[in-house]
Amino acid sequence: MKHILKWLLIAGGCIFVVIAAAALIIPKFIDIQKYKPTIEQKVAQATGRSFTLGDDMDLSVFPWVGVKLTDLHLKNPSGYGQADMVSVKNFEVRLKVIPLLSKHIEVKTFVLNSPMIYLEKLKNGTANWQGIGKSRDKKPSKKDKTEKSSSEKGLPIESLMVGDFSITNGRMIYVDGTADLKKEISDLNLKLENISLENPVGVLFDARFDGKPVSLAGTFGPIGKDPGKGTVALDFVLKALEQVEVKLSGTIVDPIASQAFDLEVSVPSFSPRKLFAALSQDFPVRTTDPKVLAAVSFKARIHGSPNHISLSSGEVQLDDSKFRFSASAKEFSRPNLGFDLQLDKIDLDRYLPPPVTGEQAKAPEPADSARAEKKKTDYGPLRKLLLDGKIRVGKLKAHGASVQDIDVHILADKGIITVDPMDLKLYQGSVASKLELNVQGKDPMSKLNLDARGIQAGPLMKDAMKKELIEGALEASLAIFMTGQTPDMIKQTLGGKGKFVFVDGAIGGIDLAGMVRNVKANFGLGEKSAEKPRTDFAELNVPFTAKNGLVNTSGAALTSPLLRVGVTGDTDLVKERLDLRVEPKFVATLKGQGDTQQRSGLTVPVLITGSFASPKIRPDLKGMIGVSGAGLDAEKLKQQVLGTKEDRKKTIDAAKDDVKKQIKGLIPGFTN
Repeated sequence: MKHILKWLLIAGGCIFVVIAAAALIIPKFIDIQKYKPTIEQKVAQATGRSFTLGDDMDLSVFPWVGVKLTDLHLKNPSGYGQADMVSVKNFEVRLKVIPLLSKHIEVKTFVLNSPMIYLEKLKNGTANWQGIGKSRDKKPSKKDKTEKSSSEKGLPIESLMVGDFSITNGRMIYVDGTADLKKEISDLNLKLENISLENPVGVLFDARFDGKPVSLAGTFGPIGKDPGKGTVALDFVLKALEQVEVKLSGTIVDPIASQAFDLEVSVPSFSPRKLFAALSQDFPVRTTDPKVLAAVSFKARIHGSPNHISLSSGEVQLDDSKFRFSASAKEFSRPNLGFDLQLDKIDLDRYLPPPVTGEQAKAPEPADSARAEKKKTDYGPLRKLLLDGKIRVGKLKAHGASVQDIDVHILADKGIITVDPMDLKLYQGSVASKLELNVQGKDPMSKLNLDARGIQAGPLMKDAMKKELIEGALEASLAIFMTGQTPDMIKQTLGGKGKFVFVDGAIGGIDLAGMVRNVKANFGLGEKSAEKPRTDFAELNVPFTAKNGLVNTSGAALTSPLLRVGVTGDTDLVKERLDLRVEPKFVATLKGQGDTQQRSGLTVPVLITGSFASPKIRPDLKGMIGVSGAGLDAEKLKQQVLGTKEDRKKTIDAAKDDVKKQIKGLIPGFTN
């Protein structure tokens, strides 16, 4: 037994010596240059492109199997901007031999020096990467299936160790002639450290994208002996353009099978404006305040799989506003969504586009044909949507108006979207409302119920509309409904009822009491007061009903000491026409709010008729003169108001214009 073992050791030693000698001697006698034309020919046949190698080539067998190549060039077809599609200055790889016998892979060197890739698409759409290699339409053989099933069992190796793995001074150019676009990645360097199956792999990457610096540093792994299975940890920091930094850490579970992940993402504060400036690009958003969007940060935890995704512990800092949020999505084909958003404060006026003036403000009216060709909205996705979302805002400013304590809850299921509650506080008052949108049918149907209490109308109008139209504490209740998605359809189907009640206030821009006291002056025939006109009141009650776009305001009344004003008539939203009668009356009482008795007095009716664009506002002289019991001489009153025949022609137009200006101040949006 000892002799057998002895001879085996001797034989083994001889074989080892022969192999070692061959590994050392063979490269000395093999002329690798002899095989250079064959290698170039095989690569050219495989790619369909001309391929050349440099003369500086090296081959080693033991103890490292290695090859070193220089000046690799894969040519472009004719007609492209550069001769080479791919070129490499130096390529070297060295692999240890003996560990391979026990499925242990030890790589000493893998170095790619100065690789360059040039990709170009011509103006006719042809690209230089098209047609590389030969397409294979054959069905996979049993051998392929066997190899595939074997690969699914994991790597056929026991261990992996790589020493120097690096790509240095890389470059890639992309040219798109169809879009007149050119992009370049230069100074690309990639280094992988501590490459193995059992330990995390270090990654160091840096490059310049169109001359702008980008870098990535961190670790991932270990990947284990069964890549794609188990849990893989990662921790990276991405820096771009010396302006923005993104931190990503967490785990990926079973990347091939379950593809679940649990990650934390954070972006420290950066300036989007400076980021676009670093890209030499104009900032894409025009804002009223050019100082906004100067500081933005983000962080959140993201957990998910192919079937669901959720965000938790989310925070966004936008200038001096802070958002906290969470969100989830699942059943992506429906989808099923949920979110909870909390915002402390924001001034939207700073972020809105600056007001447009002059010719830019005149948007061209769409042609009738364009309106007819406009496609109807597809509500299919909304019918599938399942949504449960909450929004809470501490303080919000928009279009000059300030709102506090906004509380909104949005639900969507089977094509019915409900916003309940939709509550807020503003100007010492509150609004509680509920909105429902039903898209189950062909056209959307909407319902709105609103209840407002104690809102100070004066400051609200002044901030939101920059006008002093009305003052007083507003209480309102609305219950309206409509059908359709276009303004015309909505106006035709608008219905419901409601009322607006203003208490202890005033109407700005018109002095009804003064008009009664001095008819001649207020209708343009006499000297006016220099004071700003206004009509004080104890209560202004405006109930209304609507049906098919016809709004009736019968019963509207203003109650004030010495003055009562009633308004009757209709507003046709479909035809955009007015038919209103305003009847102010002096009464012999100082009682205001709460006075329900009929009072006698001097009535000076005002008629508001015509279109929205050009309303006709005029005193109803016929009605005023014909009032029974007024104790007036008709001819005398007519002459007092209109003057002599010689004066009438000069003054009648001025009278109409003056009254029109006063009344139209109460109705925003009217133009001559």
